[in-house]
Amino acid sequence: MVAGADEAGRGSLAGPLVAAAVLFDLEALGLGDRRALAGLHDSKQMTPEQREELYPCVLRAAARVSVVVRCVRGIDSRGLHITNLEALATALDRLEPAGAVCLVDGFRLGARGPAHRAVVDGDCTSAAIAAASVVAKVTRDRYMRRAGASYPGWGFDENVGYSTPEHRDAITRIGISALHRRSFQSVAYSQLELAALEGGAEVLVADHAAGPESYADDVEAHLPPAAAAG
Repeated sequence: MVAGADEAGRGSLAGPLVAAAVLFDLEALGLGDRRALAGLHDSKQMTPEQREELYPCVLRAAARVSVVVRCVRGIDSRGLHITNLEALATALDRLEPAGAVCLVDGFRLGARGPAHRAVVDGDCTSAAIAAASVVAKVTRDRYMRRAGASYPGWGFDENVGYSTPEHRDAITRIGISALHRRSFQSVAYSQLELAALEGGAEVLVADHAAGPESYADDVEAHLPPAAAAG
């Protein structure tokens, strides 16, 4: 049994941080599953179409998958690094990986979570970490594209919250939304003098109704159908 954990959204200007963990029973993987997962590698190097194609393959092949979502306000209050470590540890814990080798992409989690090993560039060398990377990225990208309808103007359906020239230009033109992280250091933010936020200043320019998931800080665990049937 091998478990891998990775995150998506750590470096974005807007949107949640999503951590995922995937548990594989290597002895139970059939030839079809192994072939389907052969294309796994760093999800950030894949096209959205490739990630979407691999996503159901991971869910079918995995013994268990967990997803942890940490909202923007939680990131700002707890700090990005602490939030990231806690989310990765929680995702692994939710797998209940007793006896499994647990691998985390790049980060040592300290005393958090089960016994684990940090793997540098793990999403390029470990199928379990790469699978978690795909799950985290697809989950987050789907959310941000839906959020684009509630928060038009920032191009979330294209940039999914990351810093692009168009996204930075939108921030300088219309300010930030409820999905933007106030604690993130960005040139676009400094142009708006958002340091005043530390004093509680209100800088939201656009008035868009927050969607039901805008401040979600939830943990979701998914048991793939194949595993449930077993």
